[in-house]
Amino acid sequence: MAKKHILDFKIMPETERFDFVPVLTAAEMAELDRKTIEEIGLPVSALMENAGRKIVESVWRKWGGLANRNIAIFCGKGNNGGDGFVVARWLANSDARVTVILLAEPAELHGAARTNYNVMLKYGVRAVTLSQWQHQEEPERVDLAFDAILGTGVKGSLRTKALRGVEALAKIQGPIVAVDLPTGMNADTGQVSDPCVHADMTVTLGELKRGLLFSPGREYAGHVVVADIGFPRTVVNDSPLSCFRTTGTAVQKRLPQRRPDTFKNRCGRVFVLAGSEGMTGAAVLCSQATLRAGGGLTILGVPASLNGVLEEKLTEIMTLPLPETDKKTISVAAKSLIAEKIEWADVLAVGPGFGTHDESKQLLAWLLQTCDKPMVLDADALNCLAADAAKIATAKAPLVLTPHPGEFARLTQTSTASVLADPVGSATQAANEFDAVVVLKGGPTVTASPDGLSFINSTGNPGMATAGMGDVLTGVIASLLGQGMSPLDGALTGVFIHGLAGDLALQAKGERGLIASDVLAELPAALQTDLLKIKGDIEYV
Repeated sequence: MAKKHILDFKIMPETERFDFVPVLTAAEMAELDRKTIEEIGLPVSALMENAGRKIVESVWRKWGGLANRNIAIFCGKGNNGGDGFVVARWLANSDARVTVILLAEPAELHGAARTNYNVMLKYGVRAVTLSQWQHQEEPERVDLAFDAILGTGVKGSLRTKALRGVEALAKIQGPIVAVDLPTGMNADTGQVSDPCVHADMTVTLGELKRGLLFSPGREYAGHVVVADIGFPRTVVNDSPLSCFRTTGTAVQKRLPQRRPDTFKNRCGRVFVLAGSEGMTGAAVLCSQATLRAGGGLTILGVPASLNGVLEEKLTEIMTLPLPETDKKTISVAAKSLIAEKIEWADVLAVGPGFGTHDESKQLLAWLLQTCDKPMVLDADALNCLAADAAKIATAKAPLVLTPHPGEFARLTQTSTASVLADPVGSATQAANEFDAVVVLKGGPTVTASPDGLSFINSTGNPGMATAGMGDVLTGVIASLLGQGMSPLDGALTGVFIHGLAGDLALQAKGERGLIASDVLAELPAALQTDLLKIKGDIEYV
């Protein structure tokens, strides 16, 4: 039976649900299309017209007027090509010099795509085959190109005509705008074929697609614009969506607020088990982050011989010297002392610099069997469980796991490459198998719950790829759980605030040389930021 600690996101009010941005798979987008067309009765032609207009408006905002500019629009035979025909008509009507390169025979066009092709011709737009264009035109003379070859259905290698279109686009020197997705990109994972269109801008239609948020897809997409083309909000709200992008609005509503009459014992009591010889820094960063994220009291349990140095480093953190092994890791002989502090604590954070000694593994197994307080497990705690990960699902306590891809691969007996190829799928499957909230760290981080929900973070930057960042994150999440947040809410909120602190540190320090203590120092500022004003890196029109 699933533990009673997971927020039932599905029963949240729709207004709160969509404080998060839906992130769809190709199949979910196709179903949204179907419901809008078949059940609501909005014709494909209307959606196509809206798409073309929004694409042109986005281009005008980016590059200004296009009168007398040479525009090449590469169009396939499906609805993506139909969107391209509408774009061609709008641009031609604005006095741009438009050429449509058709990667199909006109007889292969059907439905709304065929209708818009015929209308486009009546507007005086020139349409040629790829071979005709290659013989008659010079790619370097193209001022702006559009990729309207394929939409969200790309899986595996491209077929010959699409492949040739992508190769032709690669020779163009001017900017490239992808319609919905760059041709060659997998909509669900961001994996790309060889070759794939390398766009300067992608105007994705209706809703955000998963692949646009993950490497290498996001690098191929360029600036992403999400265009509202008329899908009814009721249809989106009623769809069984499972993946969302975390926003400042969602986090602002979830952050715990201190009452005027509160005191430290009511602001979250965190018990941290961390540190070993050579790894005291991890314990310091994690425990300090618990207070910087708003916690009231923190006790750090450490090997006894390291207690002196940690007392020197830590002013506001209480330390608890514990029996240790010959390798200066916490010994199983510490059980009774740890049990006393578990009674005191609201939440435990276990793992940073914890070590993987045999006794460390025994101690962790005991914690899983006996502790009923929420626990955040990171770093060596996860490595200790790698050989027997089945223990995780039988844990007595609600758990939040925070692995990086390498730790995740060890824990799930998979490869790092497979994890990176599908972070959302990997995290969601693991959360279900472990009956725990899983925070798969990366760029971006994915938080998944056992009931199949996943949340893609929207803060953070490459400067945060340095030692100690995960230790800070563990402390932040533990602090929020100690302040009363559910494991899922605490995890996705902690990830967002941690990333925002990293973004604030980036402004002050720059990307190169950013260190974990810089992020630690910015946590209070991140918590004071007006999150409703954070626009993020994606444009919505």
